[in-house]
Amino acid sequence: MTDKFVTLLSGGNPQIAKGYGQGPIDAYIAAMPGWKRGIGETIDAVISREIPGVEKAVKWNSPFYGMEKDVWFLNVHCFDKYVKITFFAGASLVPAPEGKSKYPAIRHLNICEGDEFETRLADWVRQASLLPGEKM
Repeated sequence: MTDKFVTLLSGGNPQIAKGYGQGPIDAYIAAMPGWKRGIGETIDAVISREIPGVEKAVKWNSPFYGMEKDVWFLNVHCFDKYVKITFFAGASLVPAPEGKSKYPAIRHLNICEGDEFETRLADWVRQASLLPGEKM
């Protein structure tokens, strides 16, 4: 159940205060509506397992993950029918995620209810952590 004090923005993305570390990430995941919460838990668990010491933050109502503070390799965002993972250097991943952006380097993975994604995500997270991140 979504925290009654959390606002869901257009598309069902939780509105969470900016912050660094696991606390804001946990607050975001707890506020993810319905089946999306399990996906959020899995995404965070895979990233934490594959990249010990990964930097985490919530900015602009989305979780960010990186190798150093304010330099990120991916973020997560909820939409009505899927959870989107954005890889900022996704075009360099092998194989590259299929979801394209107006920015050539960026690729997306859209996860719908019931999708299997953990193995792919683990591989892409390991690769993405070795690439230059985006400073934000």
